[in-house]
Amino acid sequence: MVSLWGSKSGDEQQNEADSTNNNQQSQPQSRQTREADERTRLLPPRSDGYLDPDDPAVSPYNLFSVRAVRYVCVLFLIISFLWWVLLLVSIFVSPPMMHSRGSGFFDFSFTTLTVGNLLIGLLFFSTPSRAMEISSLIIAAMLLLDMIIVLAVQRLRSEEGYVGIATVIWATAMALYNVMSDRVVAWGKQEEEERLTGRKETRRSVREWCAVLTATTIMVIMIVITILLTATLILRSRDASLKPPGKRYYVDGDKYKLHLACVGNVTVNADGKKIPTVLVEAGEYPFEDTMDDWIYNSYVNGTIGRYCYYDRPGFAWSDNAPSPHSAGMTSDALSEALARAGEEGPWVLVSAGVGSIYSRIFSSRHVRDVHGLFLIDGLHEDLLHRIASPTRGFILWGRGVISPLGYDRLFGAIFKGRTREDRVYGKSAYQAGKFIKAKLQENLVAGSLTKNEVSQARNIQTPQTPLVVVSSGIEVRKDNEWERKQEDLTKITNHLISWDVVNRAPHQVWLTLEGRTLLEKRLGELVRTK
Repeated sequence: MVSLWGSKSGDEQQNEADSTNNNQQSQPQSRQTREADERTRLLPPRSDGYLDPDDPAVSPYNLFSVRAVRYVCVLFLIISFLWWVLLLVSIFVSPPMMHSRGSGFFDFSFTTLTVGNLLIGLLFFSTPSRAMEISSLIIAAMLLLDMIIVLAVQRLRSEEGYVGIATVIWATAMALYNVMSDRVVAWGKQEEEERLTGRKETRRSVREWCAVLTATTIMVIMIVITILLTATLILRSRDASLKPPGKRYYVDGDKYKLHLACVGNVTVNADGKKIPTVLVEAGEYPFEDTMDDWIYNSYVNGTIGRYCYYDRPGFAWSDNAPSPHSAGMTSDALSEALARAGEEGPWVLVSAGVGSIYSRIFSSRHVRDVHGLFLIDGLHEDLLHRIASPTRGFILWGRGVISPLGYDRLFGAIFKGRTREDRVYGKSAYQAGKFIKAKLQENLVAGSLTKNEVSQARNIQTPQTPLVVVSSGIEVRKDNEWERKQEDLTKITNHLISWDVVNRAPHQVWLTLEGRTLLEKRLGELVRTK
């Protein structure tokens, strides 16, 4: 009941107070039972006005500078990936202005490392750590050293070309960018924590620790890869100091250099005619480690008066040629190198294994200058499918991709005492990226371009050209098809001087004393043939 002065009685005031208390107690209950929606806070507000550190609103992405760094990182990743695709294609088909005189596998490896580096930075962008920063710094330092090595060593600089130089510079810049972005995110995270929670957060959630552990593990693997790349570059710079016995000549429009060497002087016979010069075509491996000994002995013994040899593209001191590259293209490059060196026929062409394919094509394109053909367990064109198989090509590509790591070459140099000579043309030459690239190029076109060229060469070959064929006894007896094709090789001309099968001789017939003696004898007969 209202009093005279408008105030309530004591009973009414008590009832109102009880009603108010009941309403206040019912409000939390209604708030608790209210169904959550998109406007409901994930965590209840703190009484001090700051957010909880686990609140999703506490994020470095609140800052425009952090978001901008991430957007730029995504842009760099897209550019790097497109460059990676282009380098992958250039291994098989060289785009215009994209040919490097080296294997191209180093460029591909540096770009792969760059893509991986940027991808790791993006995946773990919001969880910066000291371990990530230190790992990125180590990778950046090693790539900076790689860049210095490539730019400082003239041979490496010429082999890698502008493509390789630009790639290693880009890889170094992206590694440094990763370090910078990690620091920016760490700064942004601290700024937002202090602004929204009132202090810098020092603890991590289990999810963050898992992210840091995963990122650190991957970065350690990338550090090991970078160290191997650097060590292999150091080996390459060491090998670059080995001087070639001959000279390197630009061929194919100055796209790459071919190594050519000649031993002895030009002589004439009693009739005043030039005595033929022996032009040697190596087999599956460089001439210097295979045929050099018995050819040089033939020269010292007076069996021959002069000989020349060259390294096919990618072998020993020769650069890699643009892709695709066939045997006929190599023969044309040899012709150009001989012309630049001032060398002229007549020639006696000596070849072994797959080198016989190259010699036959060269002979068909220089019929007036070729005095004779000498095939040592030569590969027949019908057997080119053996080196053109897709499985072999895939294996060669895989070996090429991992060749910049140089684990086998480094192991040989450290524990087996392999020298520069071993790595350039000797026992370890097959491990080099250049050699693998040459074999991959040979594989890609062996069943198409090369087979067509050698088939045409057989039709063009002059029937009167003297011919000597020497076959491996081991290969002939274990492979009937090889035996039949060796016999067919004796019919590529109508002037067969001899066909010999050397018993107990391997594919490299000169490795046995009987084989070496017979080869020197037949070579002398072929040179003296009129």
